[in-house]
Amino acid sequence: MPGKIHVLPEYLTNRIAAGEVIERPASIVKELLENAIDSGADDIAVELEKGGCQSIRVIDNGPGMDAHDVPLAFERYATSKIYQFDDIYKVRSFGFRGEALPSIASIARVEMTSRRREDVSGTRIIIEAGAVKETSDAGCPAGTSVSVSHIFDPVPVRKKFLKAEATEQGACMDVIVRTALAHPGIRMKVAANKRDILNIPASRDASERVSLVLGLDFAERVLPVHLARGGMAVSGFVSAPDMTRSNSKQVYCYVNKRYVRDYLLNHAVMTAYRRIIEARRYPAVVIFIDLPPEDVDVNVHPAKLEVRFRNPREIYDAVVAAVWGALSRSPLVAAARKEKDHPEDDPTGGEAYRLRVGEAMKRYTLSPASERLSFPRERMDIKTDRKHEEPQAAMPMRIPAMEEGAADAGGTERAVNLSDLPYLGQIAETYLVFAGREGMVLVDQHAAHERILFEKFKAMPSQEKVVSQQLLIPEVISLAPKDLRFVTESAEIFASVGIEVEPFGGDAVVVKSVPSVISHMDPRSIVTDILDEFSDSERTASVGDKREKVLVSLACKGAVKANQRLTREEVAALCRDLDSAPYGGTCPHGRPVVITLRTYDLEKMFKRK
Repeated sequence: MPGKIHVLPEYLTNRIAAGEVIERPASIVKELLENAIDSGADDIAVELEKGGCQSIRVIDNGPGMDAHDVPLAFERYATSKIYQFDDIYKVRSFGFRGEALPSIASIARVEMTSRRREDVSGTRIIIEAGAVKETSDAGCPAGTSVSVSHIFDPVPVRKKFLKAEATEQGACMDVIVRTALAHPGIRMKVAANKRDILNIPASRDASERVSLVLGLDFAERVLPVHLARGGMAVSGFVSAPDMTRSNSKQVYCYVNKRYVRDYLLNHAVMTAYRRIIEARRYPAVVIFIDLPPEDVDVNVHPAKLEVRFRNPREIYDAVVAAVWGALSRSPLVAAARKEKDHPEDDPTGGEAYRLRVGEAMKRYTLSPASERLSFPRERMDIKTDRKHEEPQAAMPMRIPAMEEGAADAGGTERAVNLSDLPYLGQIAETYLVFAGREGMVLVDQHAAHERILFEKFKAMPSQEKVVSQQLLIPEVISLAPKDLRFVTESAEIFASVGIEVEPFGGDAVVVKSVPSVISHMDPRSIVTDILDEFSDSERTASVGDKREKVLVSLACKGAVKANQRLTREEVAALCRDLDSAPYGGTCPHGRPVVITLRTYDLEKMFKRK
């Protein structure tokens, strides 16, 4: 009787291996781009059909391959870079032709044509589901072209997990942008559905490439970073303290020109910005770390998005010192330090720094890889989808009514107006405290005001514009290509919420008015923060959904902030408005507005129960 253990066939092992490397169309784009760069190409074109879900084509002007090497490129473990085990730790390239191609070919149809400049003709190979269907001579330009179609057809289960076309295209564009930032000398052109959407010429240096990819406005408001220690160098650009974003999307970290998502590097960047930007705001950063390849392991993640450093503490200290060195030259930081003259403001010294380093080292050593992908979040915003909910009449705030001595938190709900409750004061100038009949009632003042403003905005007829304030001096903003396209296409939506924005030529738009409720804010941050709120799929949503999302952002910006003292009159007005607002129990993001701490809970805390 045969045993239970058996060897899997090659076609099955190839598809399993592909699952580790090829997660979505963007993974294919990444691998093909890196192969083209490794070949020495300085002109690369990417063509996407249906966001990359239907087909992907990458064309480069590299040296090409001869007829013998083309089929070998699709053999697993075929390489021109590694001859012995130790070479793995010395490779400075992204990979090698043949590393990802077998994985891609096992889950799609791949057609490659390649020709060396000295050859009269090139070679074409067609592979479907891992099997070679055709190999022939072909007339083609010098370089290599790889077309991938029928993606995930051999593994239909994986195909079901693909997102909307716009989402997948956005993921592909993110890969292209990240790659373009690290390679200024390479021209990159992108077409989607046969329409050019990005054309980045070769640049002389990193600063010129940053301005072309992320916008001139970004390049003009960042500080250069330069630091060299031993065999390591840290360079790039960081935003001045007055230029922040609502999320960390514009934090780009590279190790030996490879984009990585590393908890240690993110933590180091935020440590350098500690105390000089407000809470829950993020900088815009492009950081390049160059070090000997033997000091970093790039093979800890199938897609090489994570790395491990031999000396993580040295890397951490260098990044903090480099970023802080750039920030300390900013007029805003220099003036503040001179005025306060506090040596502890330097994040690279003192007990607080040692504690942060210890925390970073502990998490870097012990945390699973999935937890090291981004900044630690101080709060979690739960976004709810209210697109299909019907408007409801205003109703009183519902606060749980607990019976004295009840053994659980569940109980009947009783409609209670906050205006009817005795106001006791503020905690941390953020939470309003009321004496409820059955316990202590806490209200998040920012979340409450955010809900009030959002409902006021939403109640306005769609044809009626939000009251706006004309700017005395219009603000010119330079945007990244995809943001520029979105703002231009959504100009009417912006106008309906009080933001008058028009094209200004090149990559710029001009903002002429902003909603009066937030007229005190920087117009630049208003527009960029709204753009940050939209994912790629949300940018193709209906006009109504996009307008509602913009209103959520405006309500958040216009609402009273945490750490802001309110008078009793202001608290009373806030309570009256909240009592009459629909959905008054949560803010537009879904976070709770009111929390009740029952008398029973208090008695348990004081050991009375």
